[in-house]
Amino acid sequence: MLKLQIFLKYWLPALVWMVVIFSASADSSSYQHSSELFEPLLHWLFPKIPQTEVEEIHHLFRKCAHLTEYAILALLVWRAIHQPQKSQAQKWNWRHAGLALAIVFFYAVTDEFHQSFVPGRTALFSDVLIDTSGGAAGLLILWSARKTMRRT
Repeated sequence: MLKLQIFLKYWLPALVWMVVIFSASADSSSYQHSSELFEPLLHWLFPKIPQTEVEEIHHLFRKCAHLTEYAILALLVWRAIHQPQKSQAQKWNWRHAGLALAIVFFYAVTDEFHQSFVPGRTALFSDVLIDTSGGAAGLLILWSARKTMRRT
């Protein structure tokens, strides 16, 4: 029973987040869906902005979303690996962070591979790099926050 509780507490959130990412990757119209909301908003905020700039901003917005979703994944995976015990709750472990980042990289690769089978989607190694960078950024923010909290 204890192992199930540990799984539910630590690993289930990471796995649920992976399902969220997977389901977003399965949407063959994801670019179209986000553009239907994002681009009219930009035109409303900036009526004179050229369409080419709107499309560039929309593209940047989508890549920032990749960074964010994989930063969250890295934090959830780190939490599952780290599983703070009373004795190590305040200790940072670079091996845990490295393993979390390796899992994020592997998941990003499998996500892009999955997209290669979805009509209208393309698999890009540059997206794997963006996703992994998001994971690294999330872990660095966590490390920095923990380091700052120890000082206060």
